[in-house]
Amino acid sequence: MTQVVLNESLSQFSLLFVSSAMAFLALALVLFSFQLVKLSTAGDEVVAGKADRLSTSERAGFVMLWVATLVLGAGVVMRGIAAGRVPWANMYEFSISGAFLILLIYLTALKIRDLRFIATFISGFALVIIFAAVSLFYVEVQTVMPALQSYWLVIHVVVAIMATGFFSVAAGLHIFYLLKASGKAKALFDRFPTLVQMERVAYRFNVVGFVLWSFTLIAGAIWAERAWHRYWGWDTKEVWTFIIWVLYAGYLHAMATRGWTGKRAAWLGLVAFLSVIFNFTIVNLFFKGLHVYSGL
Repeated sequence: MTQVVLNESLSQFSLLFVSSAMAFLALALVLFSFQLVKLSTAGDEVVAGKADRLSTSERAGFVMLWVATLVLGAGVVMRGIAAGRVPWANMYEFSISGAFLILLIYLTALKIRDLRFIATFISGFALVIIFAAVSLFYVEVQTVMPALQSYWLVIHVVVAIMATGFFSVAAGLHIFYLLKASGKAKALFDRFPTLVQMERVAYRFNVVGFVLWSFTLIAGAIWAERAWHRYWGWDTKEVWTFIIWVLYAGYLHAMATRGWTGKRAAWLGLVAFLSVIFNFTIVNLFFKGLHVYSGL
């Protein structure tokens, strides 16, 4: 087996890039928040055509968001090179890789559909993830245990991160759906897409996330058989991965066959997303099991 050479000095450069990405994200969050405040106080004389164009603050916010994504991506790559493997073998690495993919998925989706109105949520959520990674989850580069030394680490985990990215965008849509449905701040939310449009887009993001999460569940079982000679062992992480799958399956089934739309569907989507957050944080930090790889 090839000896892996760990490079802690490169890891520190990676940490510098990741921390710099936080600064750019914070600037983006301020600019997007300023845009929301400006919209909420604007009068009805603002015409629809003008609202469709990027304002100066919004344009600057997206520049900062792209810079943050590129800088963070560089930090993730350097961390992987420093560790001599893919950079998602512990909570710190999963967090920075996850934040990067969330931003990348959102910015890519902007090319297809106008999702500018959830930029505040996306930039704020990514900022919280990276802050937690740097302040709470950071560990020095280290080799991984034998069970993780497999190509399934690449396949299984990267698909789980991608699924989380799609779920995150959908969660932002659910939140703004509920805010608009509340009837408050009409001057702001009247300039957002309709409730039906937000619900449909959230549903589509959740569908993609669900497909990816289903593959995560299946790939995890195959990997478990290779590593521990059993497909399912009722490990805490396995159970919560299945619970998340059931919640999103319930959401999609209710939306597609029972017409369970509106606020109830949005709340169910958020409950499912909160279970993803719970699985990554509480389960990793406070539960024991074969799948708990916090690195802390």
